[in-house]
Amino acid sequence: MYNGYTGYFGLNDIPFSIAPNPHYLFMSGRHQEALAHLTYGLGDAGGFVLLTGEVGTGKTTVSKCLLEQLPDNTQAAFILNPTLSAKELLATVCDELSIDYNSQTATLKNFTDIILDHLLMNHQQGKNTLLIIDEAQHLQAEVLEQLRLLTNLETHTKKLLQVILIGQPELQELLKRRDLRQLAQRITARYHLLPLNQKEVSEYIKHRLSIAGCTKSLFKPSAITLIHKITGGVPRLVNLLCDRALLGAYSQEKSQVDKAMVAQSAKETLGLDAKTFSFWHKPIVRKLLVTASMVVFALTGFTVAKQQSEKITQVQIAQQRSVELNNERAVKEQLNTIENTLINSSRNLDDAFSHLFANWKIQALNQKGSLANNENTPCEIALNYELQCYWYQGDFKRLLALGYPASLQLFDENGDAYYATITKQQGDKLLLNFNKNSKWLDAAFIEQHYQGSAVLLWRSPDGFIDRVDENSQTNLVQWLEGKLSVKQQREARNIEKIDPLLMNQLGQYQQEIGLNVNHLADTETVMALAATNTNEQVTVGGSN
Repeated sequence: MYNGYTGYFGLNDIPFSIAPNPHYLFMSGRHQEALAHLTYGLGDAGGFVLLTGEVGTGKTTVSKCLLEQLPDNTQAAFILNPTLSAKELLATVCDELSIDYNSQTATLKNFTDIILDHLLMNHQQGKNTLLIIDEAQHLQAEVLEQLRLLTNLETHTKKLLQVILIGQPELQELLKRRDLRQLAQRITARYHLLPLNQKEVSEYIKHRLSIAGCTKSLFKPSAITLIHKITGGVPRLVNLLCDRALLGAYSQEKSQVDKAMVAQSAKETLGLDAKTFSFWHKPIVRKLLVTASMVVFALTGFTVAKQQSEKITQVQIAQQRSVELNNERAVKEQLNTIENTLINSSRNLDDAFSHLFANWKIQALNQKGSLANNENTPCEIALNYELQCYWYQGDFKRLLALGYPASLQLFDENGDAYYATITKQQGDKLLLNFNKNSKWLDAAFIEQHYQGSAVLLWRSPDGFIDRVDENSQTNLVQWLEGKLSVKQQREARNIEKIDPLLMNQLGQYQQEIGLNVNHLADTETVMALAATNTNEQVTVGGSN
């Protein structure tokens, strides 16, 4: 495949297509772990395997890589669009497994029977049967239950149908439902795929260029740094940005992509003003600006003192003011510095989760600092306490508006990740925990270093999944009205369905606290309301 720039740069293919192509699979440490978890989950025990991650992190590509590695005795069905009824899903499974059926007369029972017969036939012939469902967060509860029933067929040692569910983080919340607990208990492996760090983004870009036949460096290091800051390490966004940047370099007849081209490409493809991520956010520039201010102040003070040397009183006042300013500057610099000792002590995400658990009065780590149950991920441990992980991607002020302690993913000057947990807010100051140490820092300073990724723990109201809407149960609608009335200091109404008045009040609440204004009771709005008047949590976005 070719486009305008491939010949110009000597490429034999488009290196940054967003189509999931296993040939271009970049196996970062996280992707290797994801593939290993999928492979492990397909062991003799069988059952369900869960792979989650944000949009564009490479879940589908990993699954297709797995398909290429399957042994010859495996028959696989891959479903990309799961927004189907139970009957439609079973019909799709039959289509994928080449099972004949009469579409005019087939019932749910007919589909189930012929699929089970096919599974038995495959087993007798020494074949494994695998079903992969992408975008599984869209599956209806009754469809998931139907899948569980299909996996009931088993021998003494294994299930005859193995299922991989791939989806966004909402899938974890869906499987937390009480009516799906039997399915959740059958999940033999889980993995949550995180975005790439800065070093991995650089390696990712070089890898894809190499596969496309590139023999030289097409991106300047500073351009790669900016790409990571803009995209947050999400491979799909990296592809979009790199493809447009190469096209820009080609149109300008340049041999390399620089920061300016990346900034322009970000405007054209993502609608972002990428310049704000560039020169003025570098720590060295901020230090130079502080130093320059001190020099200007010193020179100005010297001139004034010389001109007014006879006026002793004024000189003393100026000196006293200088001391005060220096003290203020020292305090400000202290609030705008993260020491290397703090950074190096907080490389482990499990340590960050320990602070999140502590705010719910949960002791999740043992004396050695490892997870007390090291067979489970922190999010799996959270589920045991009816808590959910929320993997947040987005604006820093909106994160604070949610009102929960949050573990931020930050990066040092080498592009290596470390984690800091916001536990308190007083005015424009934030208290951050770095493993076993804590420090107050300016919120504006943290916002400059924040690159869009965080995780927090929260407890949803009973029966809640994704949003409260016109199809939600009455108890959820009344919960929403009750919580919102407390925030807005008004009397709660008795209502059974979402109505225009409640939608308008939702929009007012979202605007007031800094959430996206959509007049819907989406997950983040419900999270903010659930944090209201909660004693178990330290409210970060406002007062308790």
